Amino acid sequence: MFRHTADHLDWLVLGDSTLILDTGTPEHTDARREYVQTFGQYRNRDGGFWVASTDPLAADQALTGTTAVSHVHAAALLTDRAADLVTRYQLTTWRHLLGILDQLGPTELIRQVRGAERSDPHGERWPRSKTHDDASAVFCLV
Repeated sequence: MFRHTADHLDWLVLGDSTLILDTGTPEHTDARREYVQTFGQYRNRDGGFWVASTDPLAADQALTGTTAVSHVHAAALLTDRAADLVTRYQLTTWRHLLGILDQLGPTELIRQVRGAERSDPHGERWPRSKTHDDASAVFCLV
């Protein structure tokens, strides 16, 4: 999530979410999420991978930061499956993903994600625990 104030953006990332700030280095993601894909038993445990859940301690594990508004042109918030077009499937770049969102909107991004999923229904090319997962995206011009 992010919060826009007069001169800066405060951001928070936890677990399987990705925040992309169009600043020239367009990614803020919780890299610890890769850990859970292999070792799910480490979810919401010290030394493991934290996600929002019924455990309020998870909020203390979020990654946070502040970025000057003058450096940000746009922001995107993505669930892990929406980010998979870059992270898992490697079918595009963060820069191009921002372009998809800006020009065609979240519907097109999700359409491309679903197309990748359908092209590999059994997870042979891109191993994953299930064919489809939630995919959500929000795009904001700052």
